[in-house]
Amino acid sequence: MTTVGVLLAAGAGRRMGRPKALVDDWLARGVATLGPCDRVVVVLGAEAEVARERVPAGVGVVVARDWAEGMGASLRSGLGAVEDGSAVVVTLVDLPDVDHRVVERLLAVPVGPATLRRAAYDAVPGHPVLLGADHVAGVAAVAVGDRGARDYLRVREVELVECGDLATGEDVDSR
Repeated sequence: MTTVGVLLAAGAGRRMGRPKALVDDWLARGVATLGPCDRVVVVLGAEAEVARERVPAGVGVVVARDWAEGMGASLRSGLGAVEDGSAVVVTLVDLPDVDHRVVERLLAVPVGPATLRRAAYDAVPGHPVLLGADHVAGVAAVAVGDRGARDYLRVREVELVECGDLATGEDVDSR
């Protein structure tokens, strides 16, 4: 099964003072985090043309025109760029200590269409999230506002993969 990594990097980063896609090397680092995937797509929004210049060659880009709606719009845009039948690893640009080892751990067990898995840090669910192909349309349907996949995941059995030995999984919202 093909695995597509989706990096959500569309927000304005109001608390950060600028889009997080433009903070230091976060965009390139986020792409590298998804390196174990067969293909990577970056979702841009705020200052998309400036951020696009930072996307490494060979990486797909989709612009979430309605990015200001929140994470849900970015997630829908990213999932819309994924081919039918692919599994998707979704992560966020503002997780500076999460790296490729977390994604490798999520993908270490075979992935099927019904797979629903996410990284956990000291038993607390976090990102990245792995969606088997059977879940992609359902997640896109409920992704609204800043909620992303939260409501979808809450009512399903999700396999947690402990990664607290690799990272904290904490997002960074301010300098």
